[in-house]
Amino acid sequence: MSGIINLEKINPQAAKLIEPYASELVKIYQDNIVSIILTGAAAGEDYIPGISNITFLVILNNLEFKDLQKILKLSSKGITKKIAAPLLLTSTHIQTSTDVFPIEFLEMKENHLLLYGQDMLDSLEINPEHIRLFCEEQIKGKLIRIRQAYLEIGLKRKGIEALLKESLSTLTPVFRNLIRLKGKTPALKKEEVYAQLSAEFALDKDVFLAILKDTANDEKIGAQEVEVFFERYIAQIQKLAIATDQL
Repeated sequence: MSGIINLEKINPQAAKLIEPYASELVKIYQDNIVSIILTGAAAGEDYIPGISNITFLVILNNLEFKDLQKILKLSSKGITKKIAAPLLLTSTHIQTSTDVFPIEFLEMKENHLLLYGQDMLDSLEINPEHIRLFCEEQIKGKLIRIRQAYLEIGLKRKGIEALLKESLSTLTPVFRNLIRLKGKTPALKKEEVYAQLSAEFALDKDVFLAILKDTANDEKIGAQEVEVFFERYIAQIQKLAIATDQL
């Protein structure tokens, strides 16, 4: 027996990749390992086989350079199968970092699945006072970067579509926390999150949904002029930046 649990709760195609990878982590780290936790899309309903990355949080008692070296081969092999390099942290690091990474830890706390050991995320406390400032920094920072990126790739249609997908993906956790700041519980499914956010901040949800569908290869943005679409998207982010400042 590998000792890996909750595999029945995972997409079957993802589980075939997750079980041997997690088992190898247990074998490598042995007594140093506190827990292996599945995070991101594979831990919920948004996992798309062959497209979504599989992401692990691995919590160790001690973390030194040699511990990184131990899984170099495993990590390299996993990347070819859409398994991202594991996030390695210690228990102490987690407990002392929720103030500077409130959204990251809150996202993992609310969307994770324990695969091995102790579930440290369930009991993790996040101070809500840290969330609004972090959301504002992320949105305004993304707005600056996306404008600059457009100047670099604006003549390439595929580059703009990729920019939209990457931008929305990185901002989705921020959107969930803006919904929390409005006193609401954010949905787990992305399309529902975009609908909630748009209702709370009077945004055009169709812009976000179109990018999401393009990412899943269900429907292409290409049905309309990509620069017009990009303009609509950036207008929503700018509006959201102003609203966040006023919360």
